[in-house]
Amino acid sequence: MRLTRLFHHFFESEKAGGLLLIVATVISLMLANSPYGVHYIAFWQNDLAGSSITGWINDALMAVFFLLIGLELEREIYQGELSDIKKAALPLFGALGGMLVPAGIYLLMNFGTDSANGAGIPMATDIAFAIGILSLLGNRVPTALKVFLTALAVIDDLGAIIVIAVFYTKSISFLNLGLSLAIFVLLLIFNRLKIRNLIPYLVGGIAMWWFMHHSGVHATITGVLLAFAIPFGNGNEKSTSYILQEFLHKPVAFLILPLFALCNTAIVIEAGFETGLTTLAGLGILVGLVIGKPLGIFGFSYAATELGFCRLPFGLRRRHLLGAGMLGGIGFTMSIFIALLAYDDMHMINLSKMAILVASLLSGILGLGCLSLFLRKRGSSVN
Repeated sequence: MRLTRLFHHFFESEKAGGLLLIVATVISLMLANSPYGVHYIAFWQNDLAGSSITGWINDALMAVFFLLIGLELEREIYQGELSDIKKAALPLFGALGGMLVPAGIYLLMNFGTDSANGAGIPMATDIAFAIGILSLLGNRVPTALKVFLTALAVIDDLGAIIVIAVFYTKSISFLNLGLSLAIFVLLLIFNRLKIRNLIPYLVGGIAMWWFMHHSGVHATITGVLLAFAIPFGNGNEKSTSYILQEFLHKPVAFLILPLFALCNTAIVIEAGFETGLTTLAGLGILVGLVIGKPLGIFGFSYAATELGFCRLPFGLRRRHLLGAGMLGGIGFTMSIFIALLAYDDMHMINLSKMAILVASLLSGILGLGCLSLFLRKRGSSVN
């Protein structure tokens, strides 16, 4: 099974980006808890053109991240694992279980409480972190496992985007929303007219973002909409979609996501912080990510293969699905992003962030350990 050039670049950039995310998170936590912590935390709240630095990163730069996710999803639908229903079924069922089971666990533990709004937090998988951890296993990893985990994480991100749009929109300005969608329709017309120049789409995308930002719907959704307006053509190296996707890989992996990690993990770890992890919200996130994710991904994938809805690709074993499910519990970027939308109270946000960090660490260790055991007898020719 051969990897396409663009998939290889994506996997490599996500691998390096995931390792960089780990470094950025450690640095941020160290600085936030150092003698310079007050100044470090305050830096991210400095005003920049009417919004804080953190606000620009979370609302504007993350829209670029979602644009890349949208381009990846589009490519998967047209040419990748999602282009064939038989190929798409396995990661689709896995992603579905990986969203429903953790959210269900969280809701069971938090139903009727003020923290119930955080049910979307343990639904997410961080592509960069998951692939970064998987890459530590080197050439023992079957190509089919790389593709399964990547496709699952992309579908997972699409699910998170839908959850954000539907459940975390508090009030809507229909005028601004209508203007944003009107621009989207105009860009779709440009696409149908076979306008390949990127400039009209990028200018239109910025205008879309501006109106969406003022509509009440989170502006990062614009990134996904813009991705599907940009011409895909035949998907070759000269297509508009390919050119933009290739260009965005490194800025997203090496600038945008590390900045997101730096500003959103600037958390002061206070004495007794572990008590926050034993609250209903903390336990919901921990159990949802560490147990719910692998249970949902493995359980739904196993059931789908047993019922004949799909089959395992060559080189992929059921035990590999369990290991991939554990890596799916690394929520980080998307989980933190949803936590910022779910709560207004900083105490709840910081509690959620700590639970996400601990759960992601545990999931990474468990996934790496299990896959090391499952893949120990593999040779070096699987790639």
